Amino acid sequence: MPRSAQYKLKPFYLMRILEENTDADNPLTISEIIAKLAAYDVMAERKSIYTDLELLRQFGVDIETSRDKTTRYYIANRRFELPELKLLVDAVQSSRFITGKKSEELISKLSALTSEAQAGQLERQVYLSGRPKAVNESLYYNVDAVHSAINAERQIQFRYFDYNIRKRRVYRKNGGTYQCTPVALCWNDDQYYLIAYSAKHDGLAHYRVDRMSDVTMLEAAAEDFDRKNFDAAGYAKKLFGMYSGETVSATLSFDTSLVSVVFDHFGTDVQMRNTSDGRFTVTVDVSASPVFFGWMLQFGERAKIDGPASLVAAIRELIEANERQYR
Repeated sequence: MPRSAQYKLKPFYLMRILEENTDADNPLTISEIIAKLAAYDVMAERKSIYTDLELLRQFGVDIETSRDKTTRYYIANRRFELPELKLLVDAVQSSRFITGKKSEELISKLSALTSEAQAGQLERQVYLSGRPKAVNESLYYNVDAVHSAINAERQIQFRYFDYNIRKRRVYRKNGGTYQCTPVALCWNDDQYYLIAYSAKHDGLAHYRVDRMSDVTMLEAAAEDFDRKNFDAAGYAKKLFGMYSGETVSATLSFDTSLVSVVFDHFGTDVQMRNTSDGRFTVTVDVSASPVFFGWMLQFGERAKIDGPASLVAAIRELIEANERQYR
């Protein structure tokens, strides 16, 4: 049989055919494999296919057989199992900080990790009800740039913006740049935040990564900050809701129906104490900010700030201000 220029690539085409077309429910016979190889202009004999299948097995490809009237071949175990890919696709589709366009690109790449038949099961629509997707296409690359700067121990430069009622960007500092040392990236409430250090301001600050643009890693070395011993999780926990405010050790009381809610927001290691009125109290560090107060108020009579007095006064002032506005 004359051999085409593609013949030397036969094992690679065979691997592609098995990856794209086979799984436990969709095996291929040798005749079907030969026909698919022919589509790549590779003419093959049955004996050579058996040899290549064995070579692929020795290489580590988990090729199994199923037998009814004839023997069929398929890839059994892959790097990602179908349930794992479904989980990843669901996470990508429902994620708020990944844009719709980038979601489609990532899901297409994930689909290539299984057979075409199983890839059809990954076309899932799991967007959370009413949840918008990000519109800043550069976020994906911002995250990569920040990670690169952290690993290289270098400073970064970027511009920071808000949106106006026309949905246009309004840059802070009149379009000027920020320069800082990236310390960590934190994912909170389905948003990415950069935690950064600035020697100029002698402190930490945090920024929404999707509100950053023109992120550039500079030649300047990272400023002197003990990043290795920095507790990013603890920092984020204290800045509840990722909004600035004085960190306060607060005593809070809750109805027992909110145990799971408290675990979700403060962690399962939080210490709870039962009270005589059937409630429980916790003492946690919180950010004295409107975001924290709003979180507490959503539970009505089932949640209460017991102390300190300054925090009680602050939420009372917020309630009174809102009452005056709607009077």
